[in-house]
Amino acid sequence: MKIRDNDPLYIILRSKREATKFQILVEVAEHQPSIRQQEIAVKMGVTPQAVSEYIRELVDDEMVKSQGRGSYVITPKGVEWVINNAEALESYAKHITRDIVQQVSVWTAIADCNILAGEKVGVYMKDGFLHASYKNASATGIAVADAKSGMDIGISDLTGIIDHSYGIVHVCKVPRIQRGGSGKVSTEILRDILEKVDFVGAVGIEADIAIKNSGMKANTFFGAAEGVIEAGIHGLESAIVIVDEDFTDFLKRLESSGLRYIIHDLISP
Repeated sequence: MKIRDNDPLYIILRSKREATKFQILVEVAEHQPSIRQQEIAVKMGVTPQAVSEYIRELVDDEMVKSQGRGSYVITPKGVEWVINNAEALESYAKHITRDIVQQVSVWTAIADCNILAGEKVGVYMKDGFLHASYKNASATGIAVADAKSGMDIGISDLTGIIDHSYGIVHVCKVPRIQRGGSGKVSTEILRDILEKVDFVGAVGIEADIAIKNSGMKANTFFGAAEGVIEAGIHGLESAIVIVDEDFTDFLKRLESSGLRYIIHDLISP
């Protein structure tokens, strides 16, 4: 995971001041409008004067608005700044737990054959899941217990590099009902896209109906945005059919996840 100089993550991890500003802004958002600067100072291990200085700076930056007499509220600009930094931190945390910490722990895989405890096995990705077998693979590990074919199995002492690449996400925008809803969507174009992917998510009733009109079915509706991103991280080519008002926020999440994506125009000619 490469961190660019202009990434929120690069800034917030390298600058203690930015990290403190982030924490204080979160405290303001959580406890607004009555902000107890003394309590924030104790919680963060800084002086009340420092908290006051940071809040003054946040007001100057138009991330916090003062309502007088110790009353503050976070502004839309402040909310956006918190969300951008929180998403960067979440992506970094996933990188640590998924790619770093698991290198020294027990991985869970699906046994592709009967495997005996203590045997050396090949470990590889297939259909978005980690698999283990006696076949040669670029990564190997040791089975921690017996497992029959198709069962879950723990793999320790993983070495090598698992042959894996992220999947592409196809982003298909559907207008809200006020702008025509699913009736504006070309079912032929949508069907052509969905037939080629491994995983489909729908965000919004209009999107779900558009998928059904095309003769297809979504894999998930609730938590679809997270599901599509997770599918892409696991190497599946996926598609999200999403209402236009949620489109921009989802693109931001895709950017922070590092997944490649293609935007499709579904509007009927």
